[in-house]
Amino acid sequence: MGHWQDRLSSLVFYRDFAYPTHRRRIYNRMANNSNIGDVNATTFAELLSGPLVDIYVGETKRHWSLHRNLLCHHSEWLQAELSPTTSTNASSNSVTTLKSMKRLGKEEPDQRLDLPDDDPAGFELFVKWLYQGKLDDVSDIEDDQQKYDYAVACHKLHMLCDRFDMPQLKNIAIDQYRKGLSEAQLVPDSEEINQIYRSSPEGSPFRRLMVKIAARQIMDPDSEKDAENYRICFENNPSFAIDIVNAVKWGTGGVLFDDPTVGDECEYHDHDNGPNCHIKGKSKLGSATSAFAPD
Repeated sequence: MGHWQDRLSSLVFYRDFAYPTHRRRIYNRMANNSNIGDVNATTFAELLSGPLVDIYVGETKRHWSLHRNLLCHHSEWLQAELSPTTSTNASSNSVTTLKSMKRLGKEEPDQRLDLPDDDPAGFELFVKWLYQGKLDDVSDIEDDQQKYDYAVACHKLHMLCDRFDMPQLKNIAIDQYRKGLSEAQLVPDSEEINQIYRSSPEGSPFRRLMVKIAARQIMDPDSEKDAENYRICFENNPSFAIDIVNAVKWGTGGVLFDDPTVGDECEYHDHDNGPNCHIKGKSKLGSATSAFAPD
């Protein structure tokens, strides 16, 4: 059967229908080289040659130096970001094209990429996939908390790949996220769900996933959680409210509530439950008189 990710190696075109039409794009960059470990020696050597890019990730500015050729090979976004047509000579304040520098026998300038809004934990996984063409399988992790932590890192990786326009790795990341939660038997709490939902773009698979997790918790008769537990998700967020109502609708499989216009009228009366309906000539419980009291 091969590695669990080998089945993705035959991908030629991919269209992500989870996003609005204006964000759809056809991807074929990794059609022949989805697993970097499977390329021939000549291509592999070319990808691991050339200048390095200094990348600083997160608030702590964690630093990596990665091969520019390899980064550009995996992502059109990175290729555009890391392929400047000009570079500035700070000493003379002049602009020199890279082609001119090559004619003069000069090296290309060092390049830097800052990703302050991304998480180093997700970028670690990106680096592993970048150079090995695969991620660790969460099933190989024994501790449940470590499974969950790995799943969280996969979510960060998914966000990173959304920016880099790398749908194949995005799909691997969310698969590992879901598997990690399932095997650890842990789900994000309301604050995590709120953060993930709000940080994900409209139409994101992670938005759908968070909504369904919350809806299932609310619908579970054995769970102590109800909609009140997710108040933070509803506050100033009408989209979440709409999404979760729709999720509950589809999750119930079309089962309707009992018709509220028929049946026990006392359910909608202003009195406690029990044989104390005013319309039936009975006073409220605890009152001084009763319809059955002697004159």
